[in-house]
Amino acid sequence: MKRIWNSLILAAFLIPGLAFAGVYDDILNAVSRQDVGKVSDLLKRSVDVNTTDQEGNSLLMQAARNGDFPILEILLRNKANVLSINKYGDSALMLAALQGQLRSVEALVAAGAELDPEGWTPLIYAAFEGHTEIVRFLLTQDIDIDAQAENGMTALMAGSRHGHLEIVKILLEHDADVNLVDQRSLTAKDMASKAGNVEVVDELVKAGGR
Repeated sequence: MKRIWNSLILAAFLIPGLAFAGVYDDILNAVSRQDVGKVSDLLKRSVDVNTTDQEGNSLLMQAARNGDFPILEILLRNKANVLSINKYGDSALMLAALQGQLRSVEALVAAGAELDPEGWTPLIYAAFEGHTEIVRFLLTQDIDIDAQAENGMTALMAGSRHGHLEIVKILLEHDADVNLVDQRSLTAKDMASKAGNVEVVDELVKAGGR
């Protein structure tokens, strides 16, 4: 009898945990599959909208990264935390900017996402990957155009290094500092020159780049 009683007590502790694990997997899988209906249903059943995977990626981050705007909208309506970051220091806005998801970027900014986090910023990510329209949009916000990542990289350096001429022109039009240096004392012009981006070098020189 004592053994049966102990088993019942153990089950009382384990079964809720198993149920939680099942719901946890369900919401992560639903977001991964872009199953709007399932996500909505689980949130109505009070599943935590800020559930994260093992790397700290919230549901919102996953939707932003995957370009799944319908689910991103649902998560925002359910008060998902736009300020949370994963283990790499990336937010949903940063991931959306990196992946070129303009609608998601706009929605996340409207929801109060951080525009100038320490280190890599959404603007640097967008410039790095050549997402021109996202760069344009971010520059309409109250943003530090010359913010520098841990290694000293700025948006202008990122665009210059990767030969994104239009982005370089846009940043220069918004008075990006052409002569900032990174941790290796390299300017945007140095990076463009090393990469063989001749047209970018010419633009930077015209803007006073050394």
